[in-house]
Amino acid sequence: MTVDTDLCIGSGGCVLRAPDAFELDTARQSCPKHEVMAPSDDVLEAAETCPVEAITIVEEGSGAEVFPPAD
Repeated sequence: MTVDTDLCIGSGGCVLRAPDAFELDTARQSCPKHEVMAPSDDVLEAAETCPVEAITIVEEGSGAEVFPPAD
């Protein structure tokens, strides 16, 4: 999972929804606590509710993009 820091506005919603997966850095931008994590509904919800869709979730191994969905 990655966070696009060019898009992130630091709303903090991801940290509230998935505190084990995200934290805010000193610039108040979201960053993943772990590059690789087990699938989690909390992480998916954080990505889905990000107001600027700055969070990308990729399936380990296949590299298939889980979120955001393809247009």
